[in-house]
Amino acid sequence: MGPFARFDGHEQVVFARDEERGLTCIVAIHSTRLGPALGGTRWRPYATEEDALEDVLRLSRAMTLKNACAGIDHGGGKAVIVGDPAVDRSEALLRAYGRVIASLGGRYVTACDIGTTPADMAIIKRETPWATGADADHGGSGDSGVTTSFGVELAMKAACRFTFGSDDLAGRHIAVQGLGKVGGRLVASLADQGAKLTVADISEAALDRVTDLPGVDVVGVDEVLFADADVVSPNALGAVLDEGSIPQLQARIVCGGANNQLAGDEDADRLRDARILYCPDFVVNAGGVIQVADELQPGGYLPGRARKRAETIPGTLTAILEVARDEDVTTEVAAERVAERRIAAVGGLRGFHLP
Repeated sequence: MGPFARFDGHEQVVFARDEERGLTCIVAIHSTRLGPALGGTRWRPYATEEDALEDVLRLSRAMTLKNACAGIDHGGGKAVIVGDPAVDRSEALLRAYGRVIASLGGRYVTACDIGTTPADMAIIKRETPWATGADADHGGSGDSGVTTSFGVELAMKAACRFTFGSDDLAGRHIAVQGLGKVGGRLVASLADQGAKLTVADISEAALDRVTDLPGVDVVGVDEVLFADADVVSPNALGAVLDEGSIPQLQARIVCGGANNQLAGDEDADRLRDARILYCPDFVVNAGGVIQVADELQPGGYLPGRARKRAETIPGTLTAILEVARDEDVTTEVAAERVAERRIAAVGGLRGFHLP
């Protein structure tokens, strides 16, 4: 197998290192057919550089599908910084990373992801205009978890309407794994609507923020996925749905904000065979990318405009669920088809993006 075969149709993969400032990073541009690639920067202490490469290639392809389904004029890209942000974070490293982004000339626009923050984006913006998600004081839209959790909730309602005939979440039993900036907000809103909630997180501080809410029961992080619930909502790390976990699921619906919830493509078939409705994560969690993309509009970020765009998520999800039903395919395949049809229809207008 040649060196390009493993890149799975990517337009460009950039490896960069600044040893003096401790930076090792990879930027993967999967597609610019709809416009500049847009996707977050993930900062993790990967066990190996091979693991980092595998992660960034998979995530960047998912961003192409996410951005296409979200209806925004951006292709898909992603970046990873190899290291521990709790130890390695510094102005020098972040500015060196900003220069890597600047060197791509606008073909890739970055944002926050696991391990990076709005404050980090503000530093990166000192070296390049192609960084979104900084706090409002630095011209950004701030924490994208606000719009992401809003979109996840709307998608969950659409899935319940499709499955149960009603989008009323009062009395619904929902199991939520992960109580960070998306899951924590989601639980607070669901509790306010009268849902019964089973929740889990590895952080005691995150649990403390929700345990006093009505209808909340705390269980272990592994146990929560298998609760006897109507909906299970993964909102932590990905790859939680596999040949071992899927047979233990009791929920009728999987709908959450975590990226790459399926460990492999075959797991979409396993969920379908188990008669569990899987809501593709790159459709459900598109609120964050919708928010940061809005920063690039003339005049900058407008919260109302971004929220209105996020309100299209349940309609998109319902259309995907109908395609899956009518074309007798998994919801993952249906979502890919919807994305590919949009790229085919309007992507040729842009082709290979040049700034």
